[in-house]
Amino acid sequence: MGMISIEGMEFFSYHGHFKEEQVIGTRFLVDLFIQVDTGKAEQSDKLQDTVNYLSVYEVVKKEMEQKSHLLENVAHRILVVVHEQFPDVTDAEVKISKLNPPLGGKMDRVCVTLSSEDIYE
Repeated sequence: MGMISIEGMEFFSYHGHFKEEQVIGTRFLVDLFIQVDTGKAEQSDKLQDTVNYLSVYEVVKKEMEQKSHLLENVAHRILVVVHEQFPDVTDAEVKISKLNPPLGGKMDRVCVTLSSEDIYE
């Protein structure tokens, strides 16, 4: 079993509870960790024997383009579609960070992290 991570994917999206966030938008970072059997790819050195990182990125990008009020909703959707599109993935974890959140004080980010266990209990 191997862990593939795609970290620091940056998106400009329109997620947030406040109306202004849904209009103005802000920057988000997404880190995705997927567990998959990498044994065949380790031996064959062929892309078709593993999960294609570009395809995974495209799935995440598509979900980040859909507006949501809560990061929990976005994270949940990403995990569901990763499992639907990539059946070889046995477990996954996603962390979504909203940069410079409008919370009335100085902070770098707020984050939500969900794993497959959270959505398939």
